[in-house]
Amino acid sequence: MNNNIRPVSFRQKSWWTQILDPGGRLVTQWNHIFLISCLLALFLDPLYFYLPVIDGPACFRIDLGLGIVVTFFRTVADMFYLTHMIMKFRMAFVAPSSRVFGRGELVMDPQQIALRYLKSDFIIDFAATLPLPQTVIWYIIPAVKDPITDHANHILSLIVLIQYIPRLFLIFPLYRRIVKITGVVARTAWLGAAYNLLLYMLASHVLGASWYLLSIERQHSCWSKECQKEANSMHFPTCHSSFLDCSTLEQPDRRVWLNFSHVLTNCRPENSIGFEYGMYSDAFINEVASSTFLEKYFYCFWWGLKGLSSYGQSVVTSTFTSETLFCIVICIGGLVLFSHLIGNMQTYLQNMGIRLEEWRIRRRDTEEWMRHRQLPLDLQERVRRFVQYKWIATRGVDEEAILRALPLDIRREIQRHLCLALVRRVPFFSQMDDQLLDAICERLVSSLSTQDAYIVREGDPVNEMFFIIRGQLESSTTNGGRSGFFNSITLRPGDFCGEELLTWALMPTSSLNLPSSTRTVRSTTKVEAFALRAEDLKFVANQFKRLHSKKLQHAFRYYSHQWRTWGACFIQVAWRRLKRRKLAKELARQESLYYMQISDQEGYLSEMTDADYQTSSAETSSMENSHGGQQIGATVLASRFAANARKGIQQKAKFKVVTSPATSLKMPKLFKPEEPDFSSDHENS
Repeated sequence: MNNNIRPVSFRQKSWWTQILDPGGRLVTQWNHIFLISCLLALFLDPLYFYLPVIDGPACFRIDLGLGIVVTFFRTVADMFYLTHMIMKFRMAFVAPSSRVFGRGELVMDPQQIALRYLKSDFIIDFAATLPLPQTVIWYIIPAVKDPITDHANHILSLIVLIQYIPRLFLIFPLYRRIVKITGVVARTAWLGAAYNLLLYMLASHVLGASWYLLSIERQHSCWSKECQKEANSMHFPTCHSSFLDCSTLEQPDRRVWLNFSHVLTNCRPENSIGFEYGMYSDAFINEVASSTFLEKYFYCFWWGLKGLSSYGQSVVTSTFTSETLFCIVICIGGLVLFSHLIGNMQTYLQNMGIRLEEWRIRRRDTEEWMRHRQLPLDLQERVRRFVQYKWIATRGVDEEAILRALPLDIRREIQRHLCLALVRRVPFFSQMDDQLLDAICERLVSSLSTQDAYIVREGDPVNEMFFIIRGQLESSTTNGGRSGFFNSITLRPGDFCGEELLTWALMPTSSLNLPSSTRTVRSTTKVEAFALRAEDLKFVANQFKRLHSKKLQHAFRYYSHQWRTWGACFIQVAWRRLKRRKLAKELARQESLYYMQISDQEGYLSEMTDADYQTSSAETSSMENSHGGQQIGATVLASRFAANARKGIQQKAKFKVVTSPATSLKMPKLFKPEEPDFSSDHENS
């Protein structure tokens, strides 16, 4: 036995060893995940601007706790950018020359994919992936920290905002790619509106964080300016720039200097001498810089949201060039972003109510048309009920149009999912196999009927066969308008009507003329049903022939109310015929007994002798004297009964009908319905 044979591994290859399809499921899911990570990364970067805080009189420090937390999450977000770059090296692209027809041909060569990526998006992705904030905060600022360049540390923190350019640029092509593959970024209108509102709030977040950092820088500039004045005026004790760092807060020299210094007094926003805070004065009047992080963050976020929403009109500026430029950016950015937000929100909200608005317009047009045509009030009310009921059932969606646009196999699966369970509730369909049920489900169409709506009238052509799912129908017939005949039944969920169409469809030589309805069908409640049209039923009827089943024949007869009505009438006629036969037999038996008694009496009288006759005459005369006229009355009644019996027999022989006094009305003749041809004898004809 060879021990060098290794078992074959059936494990699926990892995505980093495959060439990925840009329209595949993995890439589509990753695009949505990466879009969310990009938004979170854009939210995290401005949090670095909250690191400088005022932690004492005339001193600044860096919030290390906040810096560690933000750095950790920022590093996690950078890993998503790095993963996205790696995936782009393994992601196929469509050859431009193959886009003449269809989707195009994918280029699967790794070298061509890498070369194309390096020439197109690699530089922007690489710039967005660089850990610039971590480098600036944790390496550059500590390295250049000295009394002369300490005021520049906050400017270096502002450099972090530069990385927003490539990161913002990444979102737009990613958004277009998602829309190109899936059609939409948000599957519902609410999610789309929330997405656009989130972008607007993200811009407010960035603006508020920038305003806070510039406010800290303005405060630092004022303190540095006053400190320089005291140093040049030989003020005692002398002010040093290192005193503005909170690390020197406990030094004796700084304490002595703070007791005699006018830095805090001259740099107050409400009474500053020769120094204007402008738009940053609110940060120090409300003590934002020295408050807790949550209080600081929400106030700055509110300030940014207020500035964008008012297009900078509520901002009071000074004459500083940088401050004026910042206000210009706020005005232009607020105008563009607010217009974009309102436009997209309006679009999404209109998409949410577009069906409702279409229904309102259609209902208004219907009302105007009914008034213009002067329809009766009861007919107008019926139209309103139907329009309202159809809206409740479908919410304005054209289901048939949606199904027609789908491929045949998908449409068949959808119809099976929607209709199969309901179709099986119809007892007639429960006798069929899955193949035939699939053919029926594929051709069923939904039908809605309001109360007191006529589905079909007696004598009208039948063009559909209805299978009731919910509601009740009243089915009545006068048997072609015969006087004295009326039959009415109630059709409930599981019943069907229009079986004349099935009989017509199963006939091997069915004409083009549709059969006439033998019943009037009217809805007594709101009805939901499935309908089989004539041409579709003809196809299904052919399936019946090929599947040849006596069970279906018996099921059709049993569940057909037309056959049930005929069967009930047939049983009544047969029962009355049986009663007449029994009555005739009873009369014949009584008549035969009577004549047997008469013949016996005549034979007995002929055999009697004269003596006996005399004796019997004497006895008879004596009995007549005793009994009176009783025998004479009985004889007269018997003779009358015999005469009536002979007359009845003669009438029976003449008309072949015996009627009793109790049954004076005849049962109207009801024709037997045509029986569907379930046999397979006509398949070869």
